[in-house]
Amino acid sequence: MLPGFYIALRFIHFTALMVLLGSTISCSLLAPQTFKPVLIRRLKWQWQSAVWMTALSTILLLCAQAGMMGSGWRDVINPQIWLAVLGTSFGSIWLWQILLSVVTLCVLLLKPRPLQSMLLILAAAQLILLAGVGHAAMREGIVGGLQRINHAVHLLSAGWWAGGLLPLLMCMRMAQKPRWRDCAITAMMRFSRYGHLAVAAVILSGLINSLMILGWSLPLQSNYMRFLLVKVAFVAVMVIIAMYNRYFLVPRFNRMPTATKQFIQLTWLEVILSVVVLLTVSIFATWEPY
Repeated sequence: MLPGFYIALRFIHFTALMVLLGSTISCSLLAPQTFKPVLIRRLKWQWQSAVWMTALSTILLLCAQAGMMGSGWRDVINPQIWLAVLGTSFGSIWLWQILLSVVTLCVLLLKPRPLQSMLLILAAAQLILLAGVGHAAMREGIVGGLQRINHAVHLLSAGWWAGGLLPLLMCMRMAQKPRWRDCAITAMMRFSRYGHLAVAAVILSGLINSLMILGWSLPLQSNYMRFLLVKVAFVAVMVIIAMYNRYFLVPRFNRMPTATKQFIQLTWLEVILSVVVLLTVSIFATWEPY
């Protein structure tokens, strides 16, 4: 029961951070200047919910880790076990994760002028920190540092890609309104143009990370490997959908009446697949590779 609770919290934490990163990138970097306030208001429920979910899941993950390190549920709320967890390599990273999540929440509540930019930086910092826990932290020295850098790139690019899908759908909706059509199309084209980099980075960094964890001898008999292959298959379908949307449907928006509807439907399918991928990762990342 407690391991299942831990997996659910990991899923919520990763998902919230990626939604926060994707929405803030869209609002602060991709949207034209006149369109930014409009998109921020339309995505408000996304990035605000993501900040609160990140803060809550960060604290609860420490509690869940304490319970798993101690004697089960009774140690979930045991301050002494919390301190013991914070004394581990996981805890040293997670303390910074907690501090950053609290700072992010304070920024949300204080609403400084460059709010979206600050939230973007804080979300990226928290994703980078996640590269310091789990299998990506299994090596020491220079090789270990390179592995963590590679995994940080993987998390950031995945957040950019998957987290940007909901803002993309919002821009598709806004493009139906004459007043915002040009600005929404500009934001979508920027997402598409730079999204190529995110997709390429996800694939390359994922391959490197898998090789650094598993080596060239793939343990097909292990559940870790089987779930990893499931993840790879879902990501491959997402890539195919993204390429089909960009290079087949987008050029046909003006001459094929159903192209826009198909684009929206397939993008929602991408969203669903990204959720499945995150859930799969949240499960098998807690297992031993062999």
